[in-house]
Amino acid sequence: MTIKEVSEKFGISQDTLRYYERVGMIPPVTRSSGGIRNYQEEDLGWVELAKCMRNAGLPVEAMIEYVKLTQEGDSTFAARLQLLTEQREALLEQKEKIAATIKRLDHKIRRYEDAVKTGVLSWENN
Repeated sequence: MTIKEVSEKFGISQDTLRYYERVGMIPPVTRSSGGIRNYQEEDLGWVELAKCMRNAGLPVEAMIEYVKLTQEGDSTFAARLQLLTEQREALLEQKEKIAATIKRLDHKIRRYEDAVKTGVLSWENN
């Protein structure tokens, strides 16, 4: 697939795809004999993973480290497991904070819904 096709498939810009490759968030993309990017299934898998991880807030540096470890081979299984486990834990902590914030917002929304109905906003339990 061309970079344009991959850009359209994943909904990310061609510049972002080039950036992912340049900084090492994805391994070097397969190229044609003329040097044009020619994304193969394996390349697409890396793009999909990078997009997923970035959407979840995974730091660029962690993704770069993961790609580097993968390229070093099977001897890095433990290091990759640790990296992914740490990122998962960080996401779970973030998820808990988001859940608490949503709960707080739900409370506030209910108060304002009541205020809209009654014309009075209770300031108890802000």
